[in-house]
Amino acid sequence: MAVQVEHEKRKHEILTKALELFIEEGYEDVTFQKIADRCGITRTTLYIYFKNKREIFLWSIKQFTQALEQEILTILKNPQYTSIECLECIFDMIITRAEENYQFFKVLLTYLIQLQKSGSNVNERVARRTIRIQHILSTIVIRGQKNGEIKKLPVKNINDQLYMLLECGIFRLAVLGKQKLDGIREMVAFSISQFREE
Repeated sequence: MAVQVEHEKRKHEILTKALELFIEEGYEDVTFQKIADRCGITRTTLYIYFKNKREIFLWSIKQFTQALEQEILTILKNPQYTSIECLECIFDMIITRAEENYQFFKVLLTYLIQLQKSGSNVNERVARRTIRIQHILSTIVIRGQKNGEIKKLPVKNINDQLYMLLECGIFRLAVLGKQKLDGIREMVAFSISQFREE
């Protein structure tokens, strides 16, 4: 059992250091050897954990989205929050994490453009990584509607509107080079207030 724990701990450390390297140098300039060097291990040892650079990058994305999802679930489980307050806290947290990791989104954009050029369905890949978060948001909206806190509007429309604001924020970070998303914060707060049942 201790071996498994140590293996997972090392894998997590590799992903963390590799993500730092991707952010510093960009996806294309990072090599498997550079990742091994950053982690203080040999390429052979790195192959025990991952088969290539792409796999490391994908696991880094997964680790990032899972951490985000855990923070969302923590907020969701807080019994002191109404559904509206839950949405406000979750979106504030997501926007804050996006601002803190703006360089990550620049690297992610480069990677997605590269995938698109190779003929991959980028929309499908992004949807796979975000579907659980969108499902949680729908759950909050449904709960809020049942409790009389959120207007009886189509859940999909509410979810899509809020999610599109996040996509707009990511665009501003990755493409426009913004590091602060105050305008997106304001639009999210305005949108959520419009969904509040009077």
